[in-house]
Amino acid sequence: MARAFDSVNVGDDLGTSVVRVTRQTLVDYAAASLDQNPIHQDEAFAKSVGLPDVIAHGMWTMGAAGTLAADWAGDAGRVLRYGTRFTSMVVVPPDGADLEVSGVVKSLDPQTRRATVELTASAAGVKVLGRCTAEVQLD
Repeated sequence: MARAFDSVNVGDDLGTSVVRVTRQTLVDYAAASLDQNPIHQDEAFAKSVGLPDVIAHGMWTMGAAGTLAADWAGDAGRVLRYGTRFTSMVVVPPDGADLEVSGVVKSLDPQTRRATVELTASAAGVKVLGRCTAEVQLD
């Protein structure tokens, strides 16, 4: 169900979600996205190029974080714009990792009934996305 514009205020918390990423997640995402870069699946290769371990795909990370805004708005189709900067990597050790995402309403436009939300995403205590914002259409 779509979120009502009149029920939202600047500063509202979108809550926090934790998205688990495993090495199988990376294999599945690589197959779906056709991004077979070995830094996402081959530990020995990733370490040979100076990475601490395999890392999650940036676009997987962005998509996983954006899910918080989509769920909050009530439907992924309500996300009109979404952008971010990648600030760090999500390192995925053999036992997996957690991507922690939170959000807050930064502005509201009463004419268009749209909200701009700012998302924060971190893994292992490190911020992995910066300037992460979504514009969502509300009812």
